[in-house]
Amino acid sequence: MQRITIDPITRLEGHGKIEIFLNDEGDVANTYFQIPELRGFERFCVGRPVEELPEITGRICGVCPEAHHLAAAKACDAVYHVDPPSPAKKLRELLYSAFYVTDHTTHFYALGGPDFVMGPDAAVAERNILGVIHKVGLEIGGKVIQARKYGHTVIEMIGGRKVHPCTSIPGGLSHGITEETRQEIEKMGRWAIEFAQFSLKLFDDLVLKNNEYLGLILGDIYTHHTYYIGTVDENNKVNFYDGKVSVVDPDGKRIGKYAANEYGDWIAEHVEPWTYLKFPYLKKIGWKGFVDGRYSGVYVASPLSRLNAADGLATPRAQQEYDRFYCTLGGKPVHQRLATHWARLIELLYAAERWVELATDPEVTSDNFRTLPTEKPTEGVGIVEAPRGTLTHHYWTDERGIVTKVNLIVGTTNNYAPISMSVKKAAQNFIHKGTVVTEGLLNRVEMAFRLYDPCFGCATHSLPGQIPLQVTIRDARGNVVAVLKQHC
Repeated sequence: MQRITIDPITRLEGHGKIEIFLNDEGDVANTYFQIPELRGFERFCVGRPVEELPEITGRICGVCPEAHHLAAAKACDAVYHVDPPSPAKKLRELLYSAFYVTDHTTHFYALGGPDFVMGPDAAVAERNILGVIHKVGLEIGGKVIQARKYGHTVIEMIGGRKVHPCTSIPGGLSHGITEETRQEIEKMGRWAIEFAQFSLKLFDDLVLKNNEYLGLILGDIYTHHTYYIGTVDENNKVNFYDGKVSVVDPDGKRIGKYAANEYGDWIAEHVEPWTYLKFPYLKKIGWKGFVDGRYSGVYVASPLSRLNAADGLATPRAQQEYDRFYCTLGGKPVHQRLATHWARLIELLYAAERWVELATDPEVTSDNFRTLPTEKPTEGVGIVEAPRGTLTHHYWTDERGIVTKVNLIVGTTNNYAPISMSVKKAAQNFIHKGTVVTEGLLNRVEMAFRLYDPCFGCATHSLPGQIPLQVTIRDARGNVVAVLKQHC
């Protein structure tokens, strides 16, 4: 049996490799999307005061620390049975909306976008953010940098730091914002709306008007019929910060919604021996393996998933784009996974509009930004929508607030099963007997995971069996003296 290895896979957060095994006829027999790193945050958070976790868990990732910071803060609110005042909730969501603009901008222009802007078969040296800027122009590159700068400026104003915010604490925030700061935030948000609209126009021009790319999006290669989840508000509109998680079946029918503390009734996790990452699935459906369809518990949590699981978006411009999205692609739900890139840009516009809505809310400059906890700490769950999917933090503490147990279901973890399925299907479609396996062809296989915008640095929390270890001992001349192996 022949093996093709893509190691390392590129343009993602974290590390991983793809193993493709061919049968005797030269066709793809199986693929393994392997994640070789272990983060271990669920273990070394144990024994810490729970109020430290909004800062500690933010270190899981340097790309989306805001998501972990706020999920942890909401879990701490629940542990202490305290409800933050309305101004605090709005300030947290304002920070989060600005973060979404920076994060979705990063993925579209630096990680996923080069496959479309430069083309999936472009040279490796060109298929990156520098190649994108060279092709679309320095002016557009400047807009991308400006969008990220504005987003991180808002994060610093509310969260205390541009990276790894630190101001969300049990019951609210450690400080508020002034009217002068609010005016600056509003001005930057209005610019972000224009940037989001510009990005959608760029996607129209470079992707939707390109028949080859449109064929990739609409074709079967990157299509799966699964369940979808995403957080919605009381009107069933997408919300990144608060609400209940909506679950819809492959036909788009909502089968239920769950609150944060009910996630254990809906989500279970499956473990395979060949990876450190777990495979969540819908408990009410059951684990049927790496297959899609109504009878498989595999689900997706992503920008596309959030649109499929909601009834719309709560801001006017984004709602127009939402309607156009489903009108163009034939109605709900959309199962073509490459359309996730388009959904991501629609969310970018929603985040920018929500940024301005919150920045113009009179409450955000209130001095009432924290409710002091008074009850004994016990157990709590916090959920937000990370850009890569629904993020769940579950903490248990003793009566002193010392953490005794932690469970994390990270955005990317939700998608590990569908990512594995997408990689296999792409490989089976592109690699056959007699196929000349080029770098461009393997990149088309990589596109199957890249569309999910995975962050495996966040997601690796399972430890099946023992950690393989090999130690090679060499003398002063570099000669191998001994090789010691454990569980290899």
